[in-house]
Formats: sequence, C-alpha cells, structure tokens
Amino acid sequence: MPHISQRGAVMPDSPIRKLVPFANKAKAGGVKVIHLNIGQPDLPTPEAALTAIRGLDRKVLEYSPSEGFLSLREKLAAYYREYAIEVEAGDILITTGGSEAVTFAFMACLDPGDEIIVPEPAYANYTAFAIGAGAVIRTIPSGIDNGFALPPVAEFEKLITPRTRGIMICNPNNPTGYLYSRKEMEQIRDLVLRYDLFLFSDEVYREFCYTGEPYVSAFHLEGIGEHVILIDSVSKRYSACGIRIGALVTRNREVRDNVMKFCQARLSPPLIGQIAAEAAFSAGEEYMRHTFEEYRQRRDFLIGGLNRIPGVYSPLPMGAFYTVARLPVADADHFCKWLLTDFRWEGQTLFMAPASGFYTTPGLGRDEVRLAYVLRIEELSVALRILEEALRVYPGGTSA
Repeated sequence: MPHISQRGAVMPDSPIRKLVPFANKAKAGGVKVIHLNIGQPDLPTPEAALTAIRGLDRKVLEYSPSEGFLSLREKLAAYYREYAIEVEAGDILITTGGSEAVTFAFMACLDPGDEIIVPEPAYANYTAFAIGAGAVIRTIPSGIDNGFALPPVAEFEKLITPRTRGIMICNPNNPTGYLYSRKEMEQIRDLVLRYDLFLFSDEVYREFCYTGEPYVSAFHLEGIGEHVILIDSVSKRYSACGIRIGALVTRNREVRDNVMKFCQARLSPPLIGQIAAEAAFSAGEEYMRHTFEEYRQRRDFLIGGLNRIPGVYSPLPMGAFYTVARLPVADADHFCKWLLTDFRWEGQTLFMAPASGFYTTPGLGRDEVRLAYVLRIEELSVALRILEEALRVYPGGTSA
C-alpha cells in the first residue's frame, strides 16, 4: 500500500468544516441546522455582479492573464486609495480567493523550515498553508479576558530565532473580531524593522470596523513598505465567496516577481469570478452602508444575547463578523458535536465552530467557540435560544 505524504498527514482538519458530516446527517433526519460555524454571509451579492454573470456574451471562456485582468487591478488600486493605501495596479496580483494569496505569499517568501509568528487564536488555514510551504507557524497566545488584544512585544521577541522570516496578522481579526490599534500596529512595525521580517497582513474585513477608531492598514505604517504583503478578498465585502477572487498586494518587486511564477504555474485566476468582482465595484456606497449597519446590528444583538446566558462570556468584537465566546463546558469540541448528534429544540439545532481548532498551543480554547454573525437577527435569536436550552441540559458541563 503506497504511503501518503507526511505533509498531508499533519495537515489540520478545518475546525469550521470538520463537523459537517454530523450536520448533514441531522439535516437528512429532518432537523433544521442553524449555521454559525462559517463566515458565509446571507446578504445578497450586488445585483451588478449577478447581472454581469447573467449577461455573459462570449463564445470562448478563455484563460485570463496570470496576474489577473488589468481593469480589475486598476479598480482595486482605486478602491485602496479610498483607504489611503497607495498602491498601483502593478502592485496587485489577482488570486483564487484570499486563501491562494496567503499560500503564494508563503511559497514566495519562505523556505522549508522557516518560521512565522502568528497571534492566536488565528484563522486555522494559516497553519495549513504554512505546512504546504514547508514552513513552521510559531504562535503567541492572546486571551479572551482582555478581548484578544495583541500580546506584549516582549512575548514576540521570545519566539524570534534565526529562522524567523515574518509575522502574520489578520486585522480586523478572524476569529476574534479584534481590531488592532495604531499603537499595536506600530509595535509590530518596529519588530519587523528590527529583525528584518515580512509582515503578512490579512485585511479582508476592513469595511467592518465598528469602534469609530481608524482602521490601520499595514500599508499605513511608515518605513516598512517593502516588508508588507497584504492579503485581500472580495468574498465578504460583496457577499461573493463562491467567485473565489482575492488579491496579493505588495510594493516589493522581488516578492511580486516570485509570486508571479506561482501565478503562471496555476495558469490564471477564475475568469467569470473576475468579471463578477469587477462589476461588484459598481455596487456603491449605499450597498456598503447597508451591509455595515446590518452586521453592526447583528453583532450587538448576538453579543448582548450571549452575555445574558448564564456562564457564557463574549467580548465585544470591534471588527469583522465573528466572535469567540467562552462557554460553561469543559470540552467545546464535544459540546458542538453533541449539539448536532443529540440535541434538538423544536426540531432545530445549532452548528458552531470549536475554538480549539483556531489555536496551536495544546489545551487552549477548550471551553470556547467561534460564532459568525452572518444570519438575520431572527435566526440569531433562535440560535441563542437553542444555545441556552442546550447548555441547561448538556450532560458534560464543566466537570466533563
């Protein structure tokens, strides 16, 4: 029997999707499953994007340029300038979703055995992408009791070795909803300069900042332009996850040239996805205002409801549309599975992502879950009721 690769063997399961078979079985049995496990918005994709797809009049669905259509990259550059991110179309490479942008960034900048420092909890696929590149994720824990604020710089420095090549952040953060302050971003900048590192900055949720404080991009930091690799996606901005269009943005020409080789190797980003993405930019300010306000209201409703349930605590997320909540259970993985396999409330149950999968340090997040508030308030209300009733009767409890 041939052996599978060690790389594949150590690739982590997705904490967002690993319980899907249990959810599917519940649905097959007639149970309504409310999904708070995944950041799939229920808001409509801009009509302009749908119209562009419906109106396709092509005789051939051809390859697009490996770097993506120039017209789309020009629209992205203009969009970034609205956020005081000064880049040109030539600094932008279109990718198959933000996931491919992270993968190509790691492949282009890291050698096998190189290390990246990532505050945790973190988007779980960063680890998977690093494994694919042969790199090593070194995590530094942040905590729920202070809202997942950036750990002290001294803690970062403890992890820096001769193999350290970069720091990876997500701002606003998935899974916590934390928004890094300018002071925190400048501390990261100073580390990047002191140790000559890359700063991989995942900023796909920049539209969704709820504090009134300014969003600080890695590109807003002085003196590190050549060090910054920005990761972006249109998936959440335009409720268009399925078109798989992301972007890698950097002023570092050597990095761009390296990334371009990977872009050429995979031939081209999605043709139809780019057409839809480019059309989505015409959605206008009203679409974004409505989207922003909808998520802000959902955030306030969900977090208020969570903190009214005995034993449950969630900090108030400052951005994105996720939160990590602590539950009065000893094993959130077991609890989330039990919800799908054993618990029903009026023919319904709840699907949440165990937060342990967003940590690398063993034992962290065992009593936490990540929830995505991407559903209507009416659905969130039912989800809160299910959670409260489930915790009331759950046999595991804190003594499991």
